[in-house]
Amino acid sequence: MPERFADKRARAGRIVRALKQAYPDARCALHHSSPLELLVATILSAQCTDERVNQVTRGLFAKYRSACDFVSADPHQLENEIRSTGFYRNKTKHIQAASAALVERHHGEVPNTMEALVELPGVARKTANVVLGTAFGKTAGIVVDTHVHRLAKRLDLSREKDPEKVEQNLMSLVPEEDWIQFSYMLIEHGRTVCKARTPQCGICVLSSNCPSASLEA
Repeated sequence: MPERFADKRARAGRIVRALKQAYPDARCALHHSSPLELLVATILSAQCTDERVNQVTRGLFAKYRSACDFVSADPHQLENEIRSTGFYRNKTKHIQAASAALVERHHGEVPNTMEALVELPGVARKTANVVLGTAFGKTAGIVVDTHVHRLAKRLDLSREKDPEKVEQNLMSLVPEEDWIQFSYMLIEHGRTVCKARTPQCGICVLSSNCPSASLEA
């Protein structure tokens, strides 16, 4: 029998509470000291680990300190500097195009609204949610990366394949005041316990609220 929405929402609440106890300090793992640095780091993080991005941005952010710096950078040199993050040609194009848009439309500053952020080249809702929640403390949605997408399915909080539809499902279930932290707690849980190939259901704090736990045990 399908789970009623009210029951699923109550289960989501229990999941959030369990995650808060397990990961009280969960936060964005991308190193940054400004909204611009976070924007660039998030673009670089596509199909790449946060650890690798942090290694690359250590030198990158010491060299490029403003949107104008990224715009004026030699694209071939920038490609080489971010090569290890993968898809470096497209990422270079996105970084430079987004930076150009910041200079032309926003005086070189990163805007703090969803509408303005998603108009930047290479910036979709996931990146915009990261920047809004972490750099500005603004709740506009839920970050859906590969970990969140995968765990949302395992926890039967969403069966959608499209990340934006997964986000809408999660937003309807998770209290709005928890949207920002929820993503980072779930990401941490996906990295340490609910791994893609070997989920550790025996030690999982969510097992009593996870329909997949018995299947994975």
